[in-house]
Amino acid sequence: MNNDSINLLKECDAGCKNATNSMEQVLGFIQDSKLKDVINDYNKQHIEIGNQCHNLLNKYGSNEKDPQPMARAMTFITTEVKMMSGNTTQKAAEIMMDGCSMGIKTVSGYINKYSGANSESVRMANKIVKVEQDFIEDLRGFL
Repeated sequence: MNNDSINLLKECDAGCKNATNSMEQVLGFIQDSKLKDVINDYNKQHIEIGNQCHNLLNKYGSNEKDPQPMARAMTFITTEVKMMSGNTTQKAAEIMMDGCSMGIKTVSGYINKYSGANSESVRMANKIVKVEQDFIEDLRGFL
């Protein structure tokens, strides 16, 4: 397993953890059962992809990567403040969409940065991008 493959999987794993942390945080504010269902569905998908990345990292003798503590803290605080103001359904959808856009941008950048990654690692990264794109589409109706 080459370093690009391992690094790409580590970033994908950390990104999935960030996503699930954000989704679980936002769920506590949401009253709309349909939005809760959508977020729960995508949370499960991110957990599954994160587990797959983790398993591949273990298979190749590498450790997983946790999100940066400072970035995690900033995201938590920002989400809390945003969720306290206004329509929680719309705010939650906006926060999730912003996170998806960031995820697409970040993971796509890592795919380019780690261009020597094997096809299995790139496939996992592309799977995340696709899930994020689908999530955005499903969130549009809650704006």
